[in-house]
Amino acid sequence: MNVQSIHPKDKAVSAISIFKSDAGNATAIQLLKFETLKEHITNTPALLVCVMGEVIFENEKGDKSTLKTGDFICIEKDIKHWLLAVLESQLILIK
Repeated sequence: MNVQSIHPKDKAVSAISIFKSDAGNATAIQLLKFETLKEHITNTPALLVCVMGEVIFENEKGDKSTLKTGDFICIEKDIKHWLLAVLESQLILIK
């Protein structure tokens, strides 16, 4: 299976669970070019991996990082954060 094939081609923002267990889960995220994953908060630490594309990660603390293919970032719990796609992007979120 390919992460790109599970998302609708024309959906601006798509998040699909690809793995769940008692220990955690993984979600495939697609953002089309110039689309935004609105600000939100996670109640557990998470790892965000950019599989393909380029996104800008920002949080309420003023942190800002550009993630390109192969890059990853650890997301703190209880901190508001959001994403902006510079290019069409595929990401994996692990919690």
